[in-house]
Amino acid sequence: MMPDIKANIDAVRKEITRMCKHVGVEENQPRLIAVSKVQPIERVRAALDAGHRVFGENRVQEAEERWGELKPEYEGVELHLIGSLQTNKAANAVALFDVIQSVDRVKLAKALAREMDKQDRHLPVYLQVNTGREEQKGGAMVEDLEGLLKDCRDLGLNVVGLMCIPPAGDDPTLHFGLLKKFAKRLGLEKLSMGMSGDYALAAAMGATDIRVGTAIFGARDYS
Repeated sequence: MMPDIKANIDAVRKEITRMCKHVGVEENQPRLIAVSKVQPIERVRAALDAGHRVFGENRVQEAEERWGELKPEYEGVELHLIGSLQTNKAANAVALFDVIQSVDRVKLAKALAREMDKQDRHLPVYLQVNTGREEQKGGAMVEDLEGLLKDCRDLGLNVVGLMCIPPAGDDPTLHFGLLKKFAKRLGLEKLSMGMSGDYALAAAMGATDIRVGTAIFGARDYS
């Protein structure tokens, strides 16, 4: 059954606003990124028809198939790449996306810098941080962050913030707190943190970008 996408978006926004007010944040509340990966196009179109314009995708090829049709149709769409990126997909990513949130190594930074220069599309990027030190997950280790930031800036990349995905089962506030501490230390303003299960906590802890998928679109069907 088709979820009520507009009602879900409104409910998420209301909860974000409630949590921000609870901690005394009235202005500059977090930007809501609707994570549309694996979702049927009719659900994504329902979010667009409800007026939402900021979306996140994990895979370049899937995003191309979906947004190649939708992006020209709806004015003002902003696409964030929130999944890991292979260097051989850098050109496609720069061409399609408006923000890259998953820069985690110098090799990728170099590929993105080359493509941004070539395409004259200088996108804002986030450094993804592996706060849980999970071997199977992308993201730079915290001890490598300062060096990675310097390398990115030397390459001319516009690094605006940090992103993390806490390990399943961990207390997310520990990871949100760590990300916030490192962003402050590095002088970065943007914090992309919080998903469907913990976005209210992320809002209370200073997130500037919150990535919500299933709470908006319903459960994903991977079959």
